[in-house]
Amino acid sequence: MNIKGWLYLFLLTITIAGAGCQKELKDPDKEVKYTGPVMENKDVFTLYSDSAKLMIRMKAPVQQEFEQGDGVFPKGFNVEFFQQPGKVTSTMRADYGKQTKGSELYYARGDVQVHNILKGEKLETEELYWDRRRRKIYTDKFVKITTPNRVVTGQGLQSDQNFDNYTIKKITGVFEIEE
Repeated sequence: MNIKGWLYLFLLTITIAGAGCQKELKDPDKEVKYTGPVMENKDVFTLYSDSAKLMIRMKAPVQQEFEQGDGVFPKGFNVEFFQQPGKVTSTMRADYGKQTKGSELYYARGDVQVHNILKGEKLETEELYWDRRRRKIYTDKFVKITTPNRVVTGQGLQSDQNFDNYTIKKITGVFEIEE
């Protein structure tokens, strides 16, 4: 091969190598990252027990888990509480729910309702926290409690998870129901 051949081969190699280096490298920290769920379960049915006794039954149409470990119930959830074997004593439902990773704290919002079946009482609010570990529910939002003979409204509430013993932080109204 003569000098022209080598020069031609050298220029061809430089051109090919130069064409491959045209693509700009991107900073991975500036790339758009996926933040959606890493797992999604349908028709979730979860049982919680204590000393082999069923205490809580939880149902949700959809449960999503995110990379950081948080669980989300985008279509809401329903919970049944048991104080006696086989007998539902109270229920809780919400349009949306979230459980923070590493805790047993649930956040519920939307049309949140808690029913104490034994006492015939119903709590309605737009936002509620359920601490499963401490067996408590609470909110700072507006609450409406309907009993067999009255309706009580207020701001904020603390209660056991069975909605058996509750305290309204600030009562704003008491309305007797006449039969």
